[in-house]
Amino acid sequence: MSEQYDLIVIGGGPGGYVAAIRAAQLGMKTACIEKRGALGGTCLNVGCIPSKALLQSSEKFAEAKDHFAEHGIKVGSVKLDLKAMMGRKDKVVGELTKGIEFLFKKNKVDYIKGTGKIVKPGEVSVDGKDTLKTKNILIATGSETTPLDGVEIDEKMIVSSTGALELDDVPKKLVVIGAGVIGLEMGSVWSRLGAEVTVVEYLDRILPGMDSEIAKQAQRVLKKQGLEFKLGSKVTGAKATKSTVTLTVEPAKGGDAEEIKANKVLLAIGRRPYTEGLGLDDAGVKVDNRGVIQVDENFKTNVDGIFAIGDCVPGPMLAHKAEEDGVVCVERIDGQKSHIDYNLVPGVVYTWPEIAGVGKTEDELKEEGVEVKVGKFPFTANSRAKATGETDGVVKVIADAKTDKVLGVHILGPLAGDLISEAVIAMEFGATAEDIFRTCHAHPQMGEAVKEAAMAVHGRAIHMA
Repeated sequence: MSEQYDLIVIGGGPGGYVAAIRAAQLGMKTACIEKRGALGGTCLNVGCIPSKALLQSSEKFAEAKDHFAEHGIKVGSVKLDLKAMMGRKDKVVGELTKGIEFLFKKNKVDYIKGTGKIVKPGEVSVDGKDTLKTKNILIATGSETTPLDGVEIDEKMIVSSTGALELDDVPKKLVVIGAGVIGLEMGSVWSRLGAEVTVVEYLDRILPGMDSEIAKQAQRVLKKQGLEFKLGSKVTGAKATKSTVTLTVEPAKGGDAEEIKANKVLLAIGRRPYTEGLGLDDAGVKVDNRGVIQVDENFKTNVDGIFAIGDCVPGPMLAHKAEEDGVVCVERIDGQKSHIDYNLVPGVVYTWPEIAGVGKTEDELKEEGVEVKVGKFPFTANSRAKATGETDGVVKVIADAKTDKVLGVHILGPLAGDLISEAVIAMEFGATAEDIFRTCHAHPQMGEAVKEAAMAVHGRAIHMA
C-alpha cells in the first residue's frame, strides 16, 4: 500500500472512529486501523454498550421479580434465562458495530483491519507488513484494565470487566475489587440476577471523584438493594481453584489480614492507557510515568504530525470525552478554533437509580475556598417519581454565593444520566441557578427536580417543606 493519506487514525473506538468520520467530512483522505476485527473499541464491544444492555435486562428481571406486584401485575414465578439475556446483549453490540462500518463506507473512510504501528512520522505499518504514508497520525488506542499485584486475571475465576460480561452462570458469591463506576455497575447486574455481591474498596468511600454527599446516599441505596461494602480495605493476594477464589484482605491503614472466599472475583480498580506495540519510543513520543501521552491544546504530541486523544491523554477516561477530543483534534488540524472544557464533561454511573455529575463537587469548591450556596431537592417530593415508584435520590445544585453562577450539579435518581444534560448545557452558557428555575419545565417530569433544586439555592423551593 503506497497510498497517501491526510490522516491515519490508529484505533477504532469512540474517539478514533468519530475522529475519522469528522476528518472525512472535512475533506481529508482518511483511514482507520483497528486490530479488534470490529469497530467501536472497548466501549462498544466489551464496555459501555454490553454493560448497559445487561443493566437494562437485569433491571427488568428484578422489577418483574420484586416490584410488579405493587403495580397490580401478577406474573407468578419469574425465571432467568441467562443465555437469552447474553444473546440479546451480543445482538445489540453486533448491530452497532455494523452500523459504524456502514458510516465509514458512507463517509469514504478506509477501514483497515490489523495492528497499526508508527514506523516514523508520516508512516504507519499494518501487522508489521504494509506501510501507509500520511500527513498526520492520530493515536486513539484507548485503555485497558489496571492490574493489581497479587491478583492475576484469568477471565475465568478472576475476571476483568470483559470477563464479567461473559459469565455463563450466576455466581453464588461475587467479590468486586473497586467501588468505581465499572465495579458498581457490574456488581449491580449480578446482584439483581441473584449473586451475593461484596465490594472491596481501598478508600473509605465509593465513587472517588464524585460528590461525597451523593456518593454516601448512593451507597445507602445500593446496600438496600443487596450490595455489601468493605471500605478502607486492600486486597493483597488471590488464590484460585476450579470453584472458588480466596482473597487476602487487609485494612488500608494497617492491621490484621483476613480471608474472603468467592466463586468469582471482578477486578475493577481503574484503567490505564493502552499503547503497547505502538512504536512510541521509536517515534520519540513523550509519555509520563503512567503511560499517558503528553499533548498540547491541539492534541499534538511533541512530534510533528503525531496527535493523540481519548484515554491515551490527560482528562477523564470516558467515551464521550474521547469523541469530543476526536472532533476538536481534527477540526484543529483543519485550522478551526474548536474547544472542549473538561470541567463540563459529565460523568454517569448506570446503576439504578443512576448517579450523574458535572462541574465541581462541593468538596473541591471548599478546598478552593470558593463561597457557595447549595440547593437540594429530593425525588420523594417529585410527582413523576412518586407516580413511577422511583423516589430514591436527590438533585444537588451548587452555585457561586456572589454571582449565582452554577458551578456543579450532582444527581442521584431516576434518569440522572439524562437529566444531567440540562445542567451541562446551562453551565456551558454560564447560567445561574435563577436562569435554570426561571425556565419552564414540563409537569409532571423528573426534570422538575432540577428546577426545584435550583430554586432551593435561593431558599424558595415550592414543593418541599
